[in-house]
Amino acid sequence: MVPESDPHADRRNTDRRERPTPRLSRYSFFGGRRRGPRRAHEVQGAFVDLYEPRLLLLVLWTALLNLFDTFFTIVHLQHGGVEFNPVAEQMLLSGRASFVISKGLVIGLALLVLTIHKNYPIARVGLKIAAAAYTLLVAYHLALFWV
Repeated sequence: MVPESDPHADRRNTDRRERPTPRLSRYSFFGGRRRGPRRAHEVQGAFVDLYEPRLLLLVLWTALLNLFDTFFTIVHLQHGGVEFNPVAEQMLLSGRASFVISKGLVIGLALLVLTIHKNYPIARVGLKIAAAAYTLLVAYHLALFWV
């Protein structure tokens, strides 16, 4: 008689559901399956693998407006404008290329952190404030062209 193989023999000894989903894992970028928490009481502060398209659009909108802000800032400064943001002014002292790279990295990192923490109320508010602030800032830059 041939012994039957145990269908559960190749499974791990631990249940992956015993641990919460980590902030970052290989599934954060490829092959994730978790869009939300499994239980209703876990909504607050849970981490997920997949993100809603609406959230990603908000993040992309903010990143795009950050690029527009960077471009318009340089254009306005070349035409005699003044930088009001003291942090951006310090970054500009290192040169235009450094300004563009550092501003993109700082805002990109902030958006990444807010996206990962999307199930925390303060992160959701932060993303909405960032999107609104950059929308108004780019509108202000555009208005300067007509003045």
